[in-house]
Amino acid sequence: MGTGLLICAAPLAAAPAVANASAPRAVVASAPQQAPKPTLSAKATVKSAKAWQEFRVYGSSTRLASGTRVTLQQLQKKRWVSLPIHMNTTRSHAYNLRVKLGIKGLNKIRIVGGGAVSNTVQVTIR
Repeated sequence: MGTGLLICAAPLAAAPAVANASAPRAVVASAPQQAPKPTLSAKATVKSAKAWQEFRVYGSSTRLASGTRVTLQQLQKKRWVSLPIHMNTTRSHAYNLRVKLGIKGLNKIRIVGGGAVSNTVQVTIR
């Protein structure tokens, strides 16, 4: 009735393959590598504009996927407020927003998106 086949279920690690296999080895732990953070740059086409006059805020991104949504923010009473001005970055990782501001005086604006925050741009509205 037997086929002549013998199956043994012995653990393979029972006998060391090399004479020094049981010697302790030093394990060197390396610090986890963090991916570089995404960045955005921002520039305005004007330094000063009349109230509700259109100007552009443009720039580029690094380490952001193309098509990432970027939004314009304005500093209002020490708080950054997202304005309803946004677009997706192009295939070349650039963006170009048309902006109209109505709050007179020095306006500080920036671009956010994909976990990145751009530099602050100052535009005076008169």
